[in-house]
Amino acid sequence: MNTLQNFLEHYFTGNSLNNLYWFAGFLLAGLFLHRVLARHMSHLVYRLLKRDIAGVPLNDFVQLMKPPIDALILMSVIYVACHQLTIPEHWNLIPPEKFGFRMIVGRIYNTVFMSMVTWLCVRAVKVIGLLFQKRAELTETKVDDQLVPFVRDLLILFLCFLGLFATLSWVYDVNVLALVTSLGIGGLALALAARETLENLFASFAIVLDRPFLVGDSVSVGGVSGDVEQIGFRSTRIRTDDGSLLTVPNRLMVSQSLDNLTERQTRRARFILRFPYDTPADRLNAVLTDLRTLLQNHARTNKKTSYVRLDSFGDSGFEVLVIFFVDSPTISDFRIVKEEINFSIIDIIQRHQVAFAIPARIVHAAEAGQAEKLI
Repeated sequence: MNTLQNFLEHYFTGNSLNNLYWFAGFLLAGLFLHRVLARHMSHLVYRLLKRDIAGVPLNDFVQLMKPPIDALILMSVIYVACHQLTIPEHWNLIPPEKFGFRMIVGRIYNTVFMSMVTWLCVRAVKVIGLLFQKRAELTETKVDDQLVPFVRDLLILFLCFLGLFATLSWVYDVNVLALVTSLGIGGLALALAARETLENLFASFAIVLDRPFLVGDSVSVGGVSGDVEQIGFRSTRIRTDDGSLLTVPNRLMVSQSLDNLTERQTRRARFILRFPYDTPADRLNAVLTDLRTLLQNHARTNKKTSYVRLDSFGDSGFEVLVIFFVDSPTISDFRIVKEEINFSIIDIIQRHQVAFAIPARIVHAAEAGQAEKLI
């Protein structure tokens, strides 16, 4: 036993077995218990802050906070375990103050540690954002529903830059103030390289301040129609009528003509009914009268804007122009009401024994002899 201990102390680590035991013990305990500790610490923090974050469910809080806490515990365990050992002098390693193996390892560790701290702060901001989002859902206005995720993402972006500059200053001894000043020299080149990104960023501020649309609104822009699900720094996500999720850059949302369909009080339906020329005038007039009565008496149509008129004489027959407005801004309600009216129109046509005109073409064919003569 003494021979093994002397071998380990002199030739391998230069540490006693006691130090090796402590190192292995801390490391193994941390590897096996870090997840359990992270879960219990998350529950403990939730209980301490329960009064302030009562709107956030426990599962959501643990799901957000447990991963960074878990990573920080593991990093701390590795740090404590490694400090149970000493580096043998005969290894002749360069001190950590000078560039070498020890400096590289130390800076890598500190960089990862700062990244974990930044990650924890970002998750804390997401918890706060979740709390305010729950409260925003209780209000009638949609402005706070849009403002909460925007401010949350803005704070996350600020924390990421703060973590980056703190890491550069603390770990790499970089003069952050001089670095920021020097960035002004290359700012023009950076702005040109990231022109579209900056345009989308400024467009996102314009959307939040001007509020041409809110989350949940139905919009039509650039040939795309759907419901706005999220407004981010770079793009806006729109759920189309067929269920697709489209990502539209914010600069296009503010540079093109945008129709906010939610601001409509009604939706218009316009179509033409065609009847053959042999339809008696009294029957045609009775059909038009019943159509006007239908649109006036329907519970979901706007009575002031309905329109049924014999508009013109087409190639296939009489053309009756029908226009009505449905008192609902949503496309689903509009289609339901339009279907109800279409079935009622079919019933009126059949009741008056009137048929729809069928498009016809008269083709004059030359006789064979005439065709040869023409050739």
